[in-house]
Amino acid sequence: MPSYQAPIDHVRFLLNDVFHIERHANLAGFADATPDLVDAVLSEAGKLCEGVLQPLNQSGDREGCVRHADGSVTTPKGFKAAMKTYAEGGWLGLSVDPEFGGQGLPYVISAAVGEFANSANLAFAMYPGLTQGALAALLTHGSPEQKATYAAKMTAGEWLGTMNLTEPHCGTDLGLLKTKAVPNADGTYAITGQKIFISAGEHDLGENIIHLVLARIEGAPAGVKGISLFIVPKFMVDAAGKLGARNGVSCGSIEHKMGIHANSTCVMNYDGATGFLIGEANRGLNAMFVMMNEARLGVTTQGLAVSEVAYQNAANYARDRLQGRALTGAKQPDKAADPIIVHPDVRRTLLTIRAFNEAARAFVLWSALNSDIAHRSADADMRRTADDLLGLMTPILKGVLTDLGFENTVRAQQMLGGHGYIEEWGMEQFVRDARIAMIYEGANGIQALDLVGRKLPRDGGRAVQAFFGEVSGFVSQTESDPAMAPFSGLLRLALGDLQKATLWLMQNGLANPDNAAAGSYDYMHLFGLVALGYMWGLMAQATLKLKADGDTSDAIATRLIVGQFFMERILPETRLRLARLSTGATTVMALPAEAF
Repeated sequence: MPSYQAPIDHVRFLLNDVFHIERHANLAGFADATPDLVDAVLSEAGKLCEGVLQPLNQSGDREGCVRHADGSVTTPKGFKAAMKTYAEGGWLGLSVDPEFGGQGLPYVISAAVGEFANSANLAFAMYPGLTQGALAALLTHGSPEQKATYAAKMTAGEWLGTMNLTEPHCGTDLGLLKTKAVPNADGTYAITGQKIFISAGEHDLGENIIHLVLARIEGAPAGVKGISLFIVPKFMVDAAGKLGARNGVSCGSIEHKMGIHANSTCVMNYDGATGFLIGEANRGLNAMFVMMNEARLGVTTQGLAVSEVAYQNAANYARDRLQGRALTGAKQPDKAADPIIVHPDVRRTLLTIRAFNEAARAFVLWSALNSDIAHRSADADMRRTADDLLGLMTPILKGVLTDLGFENTVRAQQMLGGHGYIEEWGMEQFVRDARIAMIYEGANGIQALDLVGRKLPRDGGRAVQAFFGEVSGFVSQTESDPAMAPFSGLLRLALGDLQKATLWLMQNGLANPDNAAAGSYDYMHLFGLVALGYMWGLMAQATLKLKADGDTSDAIATRLIVGQFFMERILPETRLRLARLSTGATTVMALPAEAF
C-alpha cells in the first residue's frame, strides 16, 4: 500500500522564510496567523490527511461510488465518517469570514492544507473543494438572504456544493448552453435541462447539496451574454433554515471513468427544479467565474499534490529496491545488489520530480498570497497589482502544473518497473487520478489560448510587464552574489527567452492570429518554466540567508542541490519552447482537414 507524509517543513519554510507572511499582518486574518497557530494548523492537517484520508484512497478507488434505483448515490466505505471528521474540524471554513462560521485565516493557509488533502485522497478532497468554490461565489454575489440561508451550513460542511456548467452539447463554449429558466410568480425560477460531468453531483456525505447552475432565462440574449446563475438546492430550505421537500433535481447516472472513482461524477437532470437567481440576470458568467477561478487553482493544486505523493512512494521504492550494481563500484557489497537509487538515471528522474514539486508548491503559495492581497488589502494599488498577477498566472498555473504533475506520476510509476503497473502498489492509481486535472476546469490547450489571447494583452500588457519587472529586479539584485550565480544567471537567460517569445507573439500574432494560437501551448509552458525558476531563485536566496545565519541542517544543502538541478537541467527548456513557437503556424495549418 502506498504511503504519504505531508511536506509540513517545506510549507513552513515557504511561508516564513521565503514569503514572510508576517509582513502582511495588516491584512484581515493575517494577524491571527501567528507562527505557532500556523504550525498547529499544518500539523493537525497533516495528521488528518495522513491518518484519515490517505488510508481510504486505495480502497475508495476500488469500491467507487454506487447509484441506486431511486437515483441516490453512496460513496465508498469510510468516506461518510471521514467527511464528518473533516467538517467538524472546521477545515472547510479555514479561510471563510467568521460572520459565516469560518476562521478567517489567510487563503494561503487553506491552499497549503488543500495540497495535503489532495495528495492523501484526491477524490475525497474534491467534495469539500467544490463546496469551498461554491461558497466563494455565493459570498461574492449572493444576496444577504441567500448568504444567511446557505453560507453557515456550507462552511460547517453540513451542506455541500457543486458547480453545474457542462451540457452534452457544450463544454468550453458556454454560449451554446440550453438549460432554461422560466420565471415563477414568486420570484423563483423553474430550471429545466441536463448537465453532465458534474463532480459530487449526488452523494451521501451531507444533509443537502447546493447546486450552482448556469441557465438561460426565457427571452434572454443568445450566447454568453444571456446566461444567468442560480442556486438549486437538492432539498428546499424553509424560512427557519430547515430542510423541506425534495427539489426537482436528480442524478440520472454516474460516469464510469478512468480515475477519481470515489468521486461521483454525475449526469444531473433538472425537471422544473426551483432555482434562485444569484446576482443580476444575464450576468451569470461574471458570478460563476469566481467559482471557476477557485476551481482552477484547486485543480492546479491537484497536479502538484499527486506529483508529490507519487514522488514520495517512488523515492521510498528506489532506496529499498536492490537491482544491479553502481557503475562506480558496489555500494552495498554485503548484499546481492545495490539499491537502484545509486543509478544516475534513477536519480535524474527523481530529481526532476522533486525539483518541480518544490518550485510548484512555492508557485501555488505565492499565487494564493496574491489572492489574499487582492481581496484583503486596503491599498488599491497593491490590490490591483496582486489581482493582475493572479489573473495572468491562473491559466499558467492550471495548464503547466497539471501537465507536469501528470508527467511526473508517469515518471514515478516508471521507478517501480512492473510493480508500478500493478494495482497493489498504488502507482497506477496516481497516474489515472492525475490525468483528469489536465482536462476539467478548462482543458490545458484552452488555458494556453486564454493566456495568449486574453491575459497577455489585457490592460495594455500591464500584468506581464509587472511580472517581467519583478523577475528582472530580483535578478539584478542577486546576480552579484557568487552564491546566487547558479540561479540568477540562468534565470536571466530564461527570462530573456520569455521576453523574446512575447515580442514574437506581439509582432506575428496580430498579423495572423493562427501564429499566436499555434505557439500558445509552448508559450504557456515557457512562461511556467520562468515562473518556476523564479520560485527557485526566491527559495535559494532564503536558503542562503538561513545558512549565513548559522543553519547547518541537511535541508540547507539538499535544497540548494535540488534547486541547482532545476536551473541546470530543466529551466534551459525555455530555449526549446522559444524555437518551437517562433516557427509560426505555417506547417501547423498547411494540411487540409481530410488529410488528418
